[in-house]
Order: sequence, then structure tokens, then C-alpha cells
Amino acid sequence: MSKASTITSQDKTETITAQEFDRRFDAGEDVSRFMDLSKAKRPGKEVQRVNVDFPKAFLAEIDREADRVGVPRQAWIKTALAGVLKRT
Repeated sequence: MSKASTITSQDKTETITAQEFDRRFDAGEDVSRFMDLSKAKRPGKEVQRVNVDFPKAFLAEIDREADRVGVPRQAWIKTALAGVLKRT
């Protein structure tokens, strides 16, 4: 068995082939012990930081609206931008 075609459980107590992993997964068995979710990626959902400069008065309006709906500033900005993009 080559190392590339095997999967070892997180607790290192069991090693299975990739084919066995697929079989267990397809059968609906719990295969989570063979996955390191801390390294999981969500294709298309990668985050990239951006900096945006807002006039103070505009930012104060955003903060008031975010407070009104009970969400953090960043969440409000993301939601507002998503709404605009859905309309286009």
C-alpha cells in the first residue's frame, strides 16, 4: 500500500485505503475521524482582505443602521453589497 493511497485516522489507530474511505463515505458511514477539518477549504469562498476608506459621516450612517438591525458593521456592509450585486 503506497502512502499516497492511504488515509490514517486522526487518532492514528486505523489506516484505510482511499477506495475504502470512498466506500464508507458512499455508504453513509461517519468518516470524520479520517479528516482534519482544520485544513478544510471551501472552493470559491476564500477570503481576501480589502481596505475601504469611507467619509466619517457616511461611516456614522452605516454604524447607525448596523446598530438598528443588530449586526456588526462588517456584516452590514457585506449584506448591503450582496444585495446590490444580486440586483445586477
